[in-house]
Amino acid sequence: MDEDIDKLETDKKNCRAKAYDIVLNGTELGGGSIRISVPETQEAMFRALGFTDEDAMERFGHLINAFKYGAPPHGGLAYGLDRLCMLMAGADSIRDVIAFPKVQNASEPMTNCPDFVDDKQLDELSLAVTRREEASDEE
Repeated sequence: MDEDIDKLETDKKNCRAKAYDIVLNGTELGGGSIRISVPETQEAMFRALGFTDEDAMERFGHLINAFKYGAPPHGGLAYGLDRLCMLMAGADSIRDVIAFPKVQNASEPMTNCPDFVDDKQLDELSLAVTRREEASDEE
């Protein structure tokens, strides 16, 4: 919030964002915020996040410099289509409608990934796989 900008570097826990959620019948569908469009505010935010001024300029100088030309205040909202589908289908879990579900070991049942690839694919992408030997229980 504009009235919290002076606390950005000294009282972070009491700073508020211009953020919002979209909720349907008690279920969060997504969220968004009003973006920073003032270069001095963006620089202060990077300092609050632990960036030095030099590091911020090296990594995000294009953004900070663009704001100097007068970017208008703007915002955005991203919603979870999978959550909306869950509600529309009357499903109890997002897992019932998610297009590419992940299971406990982070595998994906429909495509069976992650999986092994052959050496030709690795060569095409200039990738190498280094195998690590597992420590034995006897050691």
